[in-house]
Amino acid sequence: MSEFRIHHDVNELLSLLRVHGGEGAEVYIELLQKNRTPYITTNVSAHSAKVKIAEFSRTPEDFLKKYDELKSKNTRHLDSLVYLLSKLTEDKETLHYLQQNAKERAELAANAATSSSTNFSIPTSTSKMSLQELEELRKQLGNVTASSSAQQPLELTRKILRDKQNKKNSGQPIPVFPSWVYERPALIGDFLIGTSLSTDTTVPIGTLPLASQESMIVEDLLYVLIGVDGRYITAQALVGRQNRAFSLDPNLDLSIKELVTRILPVAASYSAVTRFIEEKSSFEYGQVNHALAAAMRTLIKEYMILITQLEHLQRQGLLSLQKLWFYIQPTMRTLEILASLATSVDKGECMGGSTLSLLHDKTFNYTGDSQAQELCLYLTKAASVPYFEILEKWIYRGIINDPYSEFMVEEHELQKEKIQEDYNDKYWDQRYTVVQQQIPSFLQKMADKILSTGKYLNVVRECGRDVTCPVAKEVIYTLKERAYVEQIEKAYNYASKVLLDFLMEEKELVAHLSRSIKHYFLMDQGDFFVHFMDLTEEELKKPVDDIITTRLEALLELALRMSTANTDPFKDDLKIDLMPHDLITQLLRVLAIETKQEKAIISADPTELTLSGLEAFSFDYIVKWPLSLIINRKALTRYQMLFRHMFYCKHVERQLCNVWVSNKTAKQFSLHSAKWFAGAFTLRQRMLNFVQNIQYYMMFEVMEPTWHILEKNLKLASNIDDVLSHHTSFLDNCLKDCMLTNPELLKIFSKLMSVCVMFTNCMQRFTQSMKLDGEMERLTLEHGTMLGPPTEEERAQEAAKKKLTNKLLAEHADNLHLTSGFEATINKFDSNFSTHLLDLLDKLSVYSTNDCEHSMLNIIYRLDFNGFYTERLEHMSAERSRKAPPLLPCL
Repeated sequence: MSEFRIHHDVNELLSLLRVHGGEGAEVYIELLQKNRTPYITTNVSAHSAKVKIAEFSRTPEDFLKKYDELKSKNTRHLDSLVYLLSKLTEDKETLHYLQQNAKERAELAANAATSSSTNFSIPTSTSKMSLQELEELRKQLGNVTASSSAQQPLELTRKILRDKQNKKNSGQPIPVFPSWVYERPALIGDFLIGTSLSTDTTVPIGTLPLASQESMIVEDLLYVLIGVDGRYITAQALVGRQNRAFSLDPNLDLSIKELVTRILPVAASYSAVTRFIEEKSSFEYGQVNHALAAAMRTLIKEYMILITQLEHLQRQGLLSLQKLWFYIQPTMRTLEILASLATSVDKGECMGGSTLSLLHDKTFNYTGDSQAQELCLYLTKAASVPYFEILEKWIYRGIINDPYSEFMVEEHELQKEKIQEDYNDKYWDQRYTVVQQQIPSFLQKMADKILSTGKYLNVVRECGRDVTCPVAKEVIYTLKERAYVEQIEKAYNYASKVLLDFLMEEKELVAHLSRSIKHYFLMDQGDFFVHFMDLTEEELKKPVDDIITTRLEALLELALRMSTANTDPFKDDLKIDLMPHDLITQLLRVLAIETKQEKAIISADPTELTLSGLEAFSFDYIVKWPLSLIINRKALTRYQMLFRHMFYCKHVERQLCNVWVSNKTAKQFSLHSAKWFAGAFTLRQRMLNFVQNIQYYMMFEVMEPTWHILEKNLKLASNIDDVLSHHTSFLDNCLKDCMLTNPELLKIFSKLMSVCVMFTNCMQRFTQSMKLDGEMERLTLEHGTMLGPPTEEERAQEAAKKKLTNKLLAEHADNLHLTSGFEATINKFDSNFSTHLLDLLDKLSVYSTNDCEHSMLNIIYRLDFNGFYTERLEHMSAERSRKAPPLLPCL
């Protein structure tokens, strides 16, 4: 079960139970994800659970009847559901809540029904009906309903199935039998209600001697056994899906009647099987049901041969009622099994794989009865032939030819080109999906491999390669599963190798990842980024709406050509992308999915803040099919998140370095209020230390080791699913260890970056206000002019001017400090930075301890390398311990 399926089911359950408030769905989702197991390790036995629920239920007969009905329909996961319900009967608190909830829902439904029926009035009756008249009316209504629904549902079902199949196969409509096949009931071979064998006057059988009665009844039985009404034995109209019932002449001798009632179930079974054969022979019910009906028809032909032989004996006067009972007994068991299978398929509305599941289960259930098991095995083999033909095309060539929607793999109309465009387009997961109800129970364990085998071959085929499995053999149903399991395993291994070799060698997947993706998105190409940021610095300072994308593209091209990235054969696939949101908003949107904060974040107006080019900037990468299966839009978005995070950190570092350059120039002036200026220097160094250590941690302690693990895993991968899994795991680990998946850490880190940027802006404004750069440019005589080196007199004048300028600038700086409260501003920056940094270190300490994220401890060691923050962190930890509730002792 996927994470999104868990989200959906939990929200659906909370909605059904009308649960509002509280912690929301997140708490339950987290508990389920922590406690679920990836595989079903045990098969649940429902017998004891069924008994427990029956004992607990107020109407055990209804429960058992419903259970048997669902079991006859071969309902999947029924035993697991019953086991869960039995566990609920033991939980009194949950039961009390469910009862209260049911009561509230019933009251709401009653109120709704009352409000909707206020204009309805019951007509008064002037006469009363007796109980007998009421019962007779009920029977008549039941007969009318049964007769009207006997033919209509079949026509309606065929039409629904035909419309569904024609919609799926728009270019190739499903063939249909001509209408006269259904309009001539005499062609069906079943009883025609309301007709008789002949128009001759029937002699009352009670007036005949016993020998004559037996002779007449034997003749009648031979007709009834092939679906034709006799003189004294007639078939009754069917009511719903009930078995065929018969009416006997009441004047028949009791001894004969007793023996006749033993033989009539054969006729009832024959009627059920014949109806099934005629119904399922229609194209709309699929190839598996058609093959099953054809196999049953073969058996019915053998039965008809037996009846013909018995008729021959009867014409010779050699067939008595006892002999008929003797000859019919071996066939009785066969027809009973066929009728049971036909009824189960009808009740379960089975098609394709579900029909094979039912047949397989029935075959195993008859273990110990060799004759019955052999019969079911014959039917299952015959029915599985068309299914296995579809399976062979899928696992040997990657082609689905399933016009009747019977196969376990379903194809969806998705375009592979959209992988590059749509983040939510899951081509690999959704182009071909498994249909659970169409998986035969004997292929359940191999379903994932069957799906993957065809998908692998299909990818290679869509690249223009014709693939045919060299180990292809016919798949035949057998009770020994190992036979076709081995075939599927061989096909899977071949398909895995073909696609993996195709991607790794011909399409150079690893080269794309290591030469381009890693260099550009993970900032592995240092000289390129220095050159690129120097070129685009002025352009990226503009608001995003004022940036000319083509200019950025041209600067990118220039940076690529003038750096070591010029040797990259895939550099032309790198593009510029200006995002509509800053990184923090984008990440918080992703992290807020299915939480209370989601609506608030989505409803926020993106135009409230004007984005700068730096905040919106990101790289994009053009990936062609089939590499887009691995480097898809989802993976690229994760790469973009990592890139934007590090790119902004690199920008903040450059800004702090620019402040350092400006401050270095200002150091030569002897300012009287040097204390606050030294404080600004110290704060700038602390900020630079923080940003550089964070960058070092992300690049050399997170991404580089994780990348080496990815490369190692890719070399050991045996199929494309392993490659996808390793690549996704790499990105997830990088995002998590870079603090991009934790909203709390992300918000604190964002505040720290904002403080650093505001500090650099403030210091730059201060430097410009003193006009140090302009003054120093004028004092350049000491370095000489175009007329030659300065004379001694010029040097003396220069020294006097410089001394005067230093005095004036120092007075200007002191005045600025006094008028604008610059010292208070620096102290405020220092306080905010220290508070947020301590908060970050404290949260990192908590997460590294509670969630076992030990890699985050490295940040603490780097930022607190000399124990400067240790004392305050210990104080915060002690405060948190005092506020926290006491822990229960471990047992």
